[in-house]
Amino acid sequence: MRRQHPIGSFVVDFAVMRARLVIEIDGSIHQRAEVQLRDRDREQKLADLGWSLIRFSAEEAMHPDYLISKVAERLGL
Repeated sequence: MRRQHPIGSFVVDFAVMRARLVIEIDGSIHQRAEVQLRDRDREQKLADLGWSLIRFSAEEAMHPDYLISKVAERLGL
């Protein structure tokens, strides 16, 4: 896993290279409508580059066992 990894014109929070999975940790600003619109556009552009994305709130990120279980679930582990 890489942190602050560039993909295309984006820098993602975390990238699981072999699985082509982006993990984003979203602060409260991501609750704003205009930010959500940009997030959806960014997610589509990353998908067009062959990446899938999973988002966590900053609050969820404070619980590593939860994060690990959700990422493992997404990876089919």
